[in-house]
Amino acid sequence: MRPDADKYLPWFVLKEIPGVGNQSYLRLLQAFGGPAQVLAADPDALAEIPGISHKTIAGIKHCRPYLNAARIELARVLDLGISIITLQDASYPRLLKTISDPPPLLTYQGVWDKDAPCLAIVGSRAGSSYGISTARRLAFKLAEKGFCIVSGMARGIDTAAHAGALDSTGKTIAVLGSGLKKIYPRENRRLFEKIQERGSVISEFKLDTDPYPYNFPVRNRIIAGLSCGTIVVEAAGKSGSLITARLAAEFNREVFAVPGSIASQKSRGTHLLLKQGAKLVETEADVVEELSHLVHAEPAGASSEQTNVKKNEPPVGMDPDKTRILQLLDAYPQHIDQIIEASRMPSDAVSAILLELELSGMIQHHPGNCFSIS
Repeated sequence: MRPDADKYLPWFVLKEIPGVGNQSYLRLLQAFGGPAQVLAADPDALAEIPGISHKTIAGIKHCRPYLNAARIELARVLDLGISIITLQDASYPRLLKTISDPPPLLTYQGVWDKDAPCLAIVGSRAGSSYGISTARRLAFKLAEKGFCIVSGMARGIDTAAHAGALDSTGKTIAVLGSGLKKIYPRENRRLFEKIQERGSVISEFKLDTDPYPYNFPVRNRIIAGLSCGTIVVEAAGKSGSLITARLAAEFNREVFAVPGSIASQKSRGTHLLLKQGAKLVETEADVVEELSHLVHAEPAGASSEQTNVKKNEPPVGMDPDKTRILQLLDAYPQHIDQIIEASRMPSDAVSAILLELELSGMIQHHPGNCFSIS
């Protein structure tokens, strides 16, 4: 085992002992100074710590059965080149350390930047095309402003948020609800690899932990805890994203929500958050306005009007017919028949213009012959 194994082994051993959860782990560290001191502590001294049962004390004093499992797990982590952060490391995220049950240690792959201000973007796994494009666009813009985009690497909105950050010059962090050797969902393996190039993938779980449903609410507290604010793009009335938003509020962080169609079930959760006082997000400027003290200022001479131009505002000199079609579109996909009817133009002319706008990157073509602004 590598020389630094001696530093980390007590951390892994203490985590193996039954009854030592995150809160009790923290209390033990505060009382004794470190995991090695906890393992060497007198049983009477351990009994004085609130919430530490006799069974847990017995496990600490007779930890040999847990020592081998800890050694095997730690050896695998180190042999695979996976990095470790403990609560007592200077690189441990400052905001995460302030929650009531911070993970005593995290494993991660990629590049860790403890100084980048983090911002969570979360939402439905079955995001609509509107939600996906909105999440990706917001992530791109906010990463360009200097935020590190945090999400859970799930399907839908999470994947779009990571992709948007990677499209930019910024950074992103994925927090898994499984171990680092159990990528979930499987189709995101390439995303897992790309995130490591300019960010990190982190987990508090053992390497081979499967993505059990009960892991995800636990994971969500890390997403909220790392971040100075959480943006919910789309969420149904009962959604894990609402758990993340609730935790963010409990941690005294900003909560943002993107409005959607009143007819969409996927917007029920975001509209509920807005009713409860979440800050409404139409563009990245709404977020930067609240958190501007954490990121660099706008370039000199740039006005809020200049930096908040609508995505479908036509370029100067654009052909009038193209301008008409572009201004009929918004973030919600519309079927080509609706566009033809609203434009009162021949169908072949509309089809040709839509193709040109799509090739120029100004609009998106969705399944079912629907179109929206990019």
